[in-house]
Amino acid sequence: MENKIDQTLDCKGLSCPMPMMKLAKAFKGLNSGDVLEMLGTDPGTKSDLPKWCTKTGNSIIREDELEGGVFRFLILKK
Repeated sequence: MENKIDQTLDCKGLSCPMPMMKLAKAFKGLNSGDVLEMLGTDPGTKSDLPKWCTKTGNSIIREDELEGGVFRFLILKK
């Protein structure tokens, strides 16, 4: 079953720490239970995002690697 996506955050071409800063800002506008789709090309996000989720209590519910070195994460707001 595909998750309902409430917001998409395009961080392609951005490098650390910008994707995580944009993510934190975007999450402030979401409600509990909302799903944010994050697209990015910075390999650092693959290690930064799980740490951020652990710290904030949010969850990665799906992680994919798309064509062209793009990472796609679905993150559930607690």
